[in-house]
Amino acid sequence: MRSLGLIDPEIRPMLDLVSPMDLSLESLDAIRDTLNALRPDSPKPVLQPRIEWAQGRHGAPDVPLLVFVPAERTSRAAILHMHGGGMVMGRAAMNNVGNAALAARLGVVVVSVDYRLSPETPFPGPHEDCYAALEWLISRAAALDLDPFRIAVAGESAGGYLAAALALMVRDRGEHRLCGQVLTYPMLDHRTGSKDCIYRNDNAGEFVWTRAENRFSWRCVRGDYQINDERIGWFSPARAESLAGVPPTFIAAGGLDLFVDEDIDYARRLGKDGVSVELHIYPGGIHGFDMMASSRIARQMRDDVDRAISVMLGVEAPV
Repeated sequence: MRSLGLIDPEIRPMLDLVSPMDLSLESLDAIRDTLNALRPDSPKPVLQPRIEWAQGRHGAPDVPLLVFVPAERTSRAAILHMHGGGMVMGRAAMNNVGNAALAARLGVVVVSVDYRLSPETPFPGPHEDCYAALEWLISRAAALDLDPFRIAVAGESAGGYLAAALALMVRDRGEHRLCGQVLTYPMLDHRTGSKDCIYRNDNAGEFVWTRAENRFSWRCVRGDYQINDERIGWFSPARAESLAGVPPTFIAAGGLDLFVDEDIDYARRLGKDGVSVELHIYPGGIHGFDMMASSRIARQMRDDVDRAISVMLGVEAPV
């Protein structure tokens, strides 16, 4: 464990809280059950979401949404949020506390998408669920008193992946417009951790989310997709031929995260292609380090995310 001594001391206790996973098709159901058994509303969210449904695209099932509307609205803006879980586990409700707090802090509507998981639903099913959620949000703009041109997408890990993919889908289809994307330690490159990996960083990815878990996740998402058509960037954003035309972007990752190199490279490419981009790398941070919410770097990242979203949506940043 060559990177153990590099972990921020305030983050180290996280290693005792997160059990190593042996992700496989045989173990996946049990891992999902364990994760889903965790109480998503502890502590109690500052506001409760209501459940809505977006019509599924191309005959797909309708998509459950959790909608957080703060009591004190300070803006007509909204955030479309996608949860993490490696695309193979997790649910929108596990972010209830954080999404409720975000909506209350910024005075904006937050909508979280319960997209279908892989391998049962491989690419592009989950991505189309997120696109359906965006269309629902835009179609309800009047009812929610929203400006349809002040919507940002956001997510952590696999959620950051879906946010980045959705931004590319929106650009390519030309039907809607986003004002920003907030990508928190996003998984962006299907090659990471495989024999085709272009990143060589032995200090990244030893803890929480490893190369083996990443390979399993991407196999599940890929299904029978051949990675040989114009949707390649939707499947693996790092493989998009061009990133020009996507909205202003914020990217954050821990310095020891498996995804740190692909996230840095994505930020570099965004800037090269003329996209306004802000990149933060937090030293000593492993994947999901913000679980240690009271740590200095977790508090710093929350403040940085809040400020970035405030700029994108044109709202006042919390003090």
